[in-house]
Amino acid sequence: MTQTTDHSPPFSAPVLLQGGRRPALAACLVRGAIAAGLGLGTFAVLVIALWISSPYPDSGPNGALHVAAGLWLLAHGTELVRSETLSGQQAPIGIVPLLLVVVPAWLAHRAARDGLLPADDRPRPSARGALCAVSLGYLLVGAAATVYAAGGPLAPDLLSAVLHLPLVTLAAVGAGVWTASGRPGGPLPEWVPARLRKELARTRVAVATRSGAAGALTLLGGGALLVAASMVWNADATQDSFLHLADVWSGRLAVLMLGMALVPNAAVWAAAYGLGPGFALGTGATATPLALTGDPALPHFPLVAAVPAEGPGTPLNWAAAVVPLAAALIVAHFTADRAAPRQGDRATAWGMGETALAALQGAVVCGVLTGFLAAAAGGPLGTGRLTAFGPVWWLTGAAALVWSAVVAVPVALGLRAWRVRGRAVGADGSPVPAAAVPGPSSPAPGAAGGVEVDDMDDEEFDPYDFLPEFPTGSRKTDTSPDGTATAADGSSDGPGDGAGDATGSGRDDRAPWAVPLSPWPKAPGLSSIALDADRAKADGEKRDREERDREERDREERDREEADASAAERTEDPGTSSTRSPATNPTDNRADTGAAGVDAAQPSPTLPARLPAGLPDQPAGRADADRDDSGPPATP
Repeated sequence: MTQTTDHSPPFSAPVLLQGGRRPALAACLVRGAIAAGLGLGTFAVLVIALWISSPYPDSGPNGALHVAAGLWLLAHGTELVRSETLSGQQAPIGIVPLLLVVVPAWLAHRAARDGLLPADDRPRPSARGALCAVSLGYLLVGAAATVYAAGGPLAPDLLSAVLHLPLVTLAAVGAGVWTASGRPGGPLPEWVPARLRKELARTRVAVATRSGAAGALTLLGGGALLVAASMVWNADATQDSFLHLADVWSGRLAVLMLGMALVPNAAVWAAAYGLGPGFALGTGATATPLALTGDPALPHFPLVAAVPAEGPGTPLNWAAAVVPLAAALIVAHFTADRAAPRQGDRATAWGMGETALAALQGAVVCGVLTGFLAAAAGGPLGTGRLTAFGPVWWLTGAAALVWSAVVAVPVALGLRAWRVRGRAVGADGSPVPAAAVPGPSSPAPGAAGGVEVDDMDDEEFDPYDFLPEFPTGSRKTDTSPDGTATAADGSSDGPGDGAGDATGSGRDDRAPWAVPLSPWPKAPGLSSIALDADRAKADGEKRDREERDREERDREERDREEADASAAERTEDPGTSSTRSPATNPTDNRADTGAAGVDAAQPSPTLPARLPAGLPDQPAGRADADRDDSGPPATP
């Protein structure tokens, strides 16, 4: 049988593809354009459905499509300008519903991630090439949408579109490339200064980033709880605002969907409220836990109806401070878990200075993220008094930093001190590793500057802390004065290597499963308890062996007596064995041969009354068969 080997290049080799990596980059470009088109299509379907269901449409399908393109640009942070107002002046709309950002960001992220996945029909592009290609395809469609929406009722601001659309696109696509590359933690690009790269590569920075992000998420979740509690508390005002904004179900559905898209914004506003700076309700009003000052310009909207009432704050308003307190505790918890882990090696715990610095850096990260969310959640809703709505980003970020630093640093130090309690610390506050516990090969404590066993009281020990000196099945050794352990079979071990030596390995070579003995010497008063137990066990085993020997001797005596009785019967009737029929002894078929007659004619010798001690006991039938074969037995 002949075997052949195919040495042709694989079918999916990148060398055989047309143009190298160009098809892969072209595919990434198309993916970016498709992602942008899917986002536009999603908003278009939603707006067209609401336009069709509305009983009073203001414009035709062309106007609905222009609104859909404007909303898609708004989801990227682009500020829109509303031209059709009662006053005739253009009114900006700068508050971006944060929930809408999820749709285009996820589509761009997925396009970049899928573009870097390996495929059989094309080579895998580089990360930088995929980033550029997907972003370029996405921005081309975005530019077309910007030009198209400029002639609609919600026209985009060109400067805002130029700034925000590429920024959001690059961030989402970069996250997709990072995900497809395995989420690497480094190395940083070469253009980053070496000192900064070294500082960012520290473990403390990673811990601070994680703890700060956890604190910011806690603030966001706590703000959402505050919003829900306020809406329940002001349920009548919220319901009245919702019912009076629209009379038909399609309009109420639009209000409900817009309110859901603004829930993350309301959560950020509530977090800023709990931090202290609060949020603006127009240019002349601010809502804080202490009071609601000024004349708020509140539009009729369900989420705005949940704003606290005017006047000084009450203890119920002050209770909002629980949210930043919880966020600071989360920062401290994450920091302490790394500085002094519960189940980790306590000797590797961080020092006090390192722990405090990590908690402070986590507070900085929490403040930066909170300020960024506050900047994204606010914006103008018109002109005049409506130009400022939402929290002030730098005040909110500073408040989050102060709360986290003041609470997280001492709490993290307290948790670290609690987890490393009972251990010595060095001059810098770092824990000193505990003394090494003597192992099986370490000298005994009493041998070299250790604790003398004779100075200890027996009451300080528990009998279950000590094992028998010689486990069952192990060889027993006697230790000579020079420290040499001699076994019972005459073999000799080196000093401290015997099976019963407390400072040796304590393991019998012939019983490797035996548990090694403790390296610590036995207390004098308690070792006798173990020795007495061993003696009692040995005595019991000796009695059992004697009993078995006695039963064996009795059994042999009975067998000899039965053999003597059989021999006596054969002496009284010597012809029995020669006249037996084959049926009597079916195993002996030689009775029919001539030897049987010869043996029968010979006289049967007289057997002794007792068999000699050296001959084995045999049944009567077997003895007769043996005499038939070999003739008369020899006289003893």
